[in-house]
Amino acid sequence: MASTIEARPAHSTIKGRSSLLRFALKLDALATGGLAVLALTAGPLLVELLGTPLTVLWPTGLFLVCYAAAIWVTGTRPSINRTAAWGAVVLNLLWVVASVVLVVVGWLPLTVLGITFVVAQAIAVLLFADLQLVGLRRARP
Repeated sequence: MASTIEARPAHSTIKGRSSLLRFALKLDALATGGLAVLALTAGPLLVELLGTPLTVLWPTGLFLVCYAAAIWVTGTRPSINRTAAWGAVVLNLLWVVASVVLVVVGWLPLTVLGITFVVAQAIAVLLFADLQLVGLRRARP
């Protein structure tokens, strides 16, 4: 006997009811892009202020440029790809966890200002993830 599997529409894109999600993705992209530019252009100054070595700042800045571009593209498409939006939420949550671990374990010789900066940006990223999650829930089919 042969069995058949019926495919259901995956609803992999979001067309309507996505204004909050779109806003959250674009805000995330702008903030991330700003942090990337800061890391890439003010690296030597940040070494002194934050205690983060250039060997960490510059690769992180390059990664953030790519992430910001991807999130901007996701948030500005006529239809938002649901998988990409969920990817943003997951990556943001991973970033928050990595930031907390970085501070708790003390992997880098961060100054007090550096620790404050890492914690503050982790809180901001957590808020982006939360906004994106709420936006995804509101845009359910």
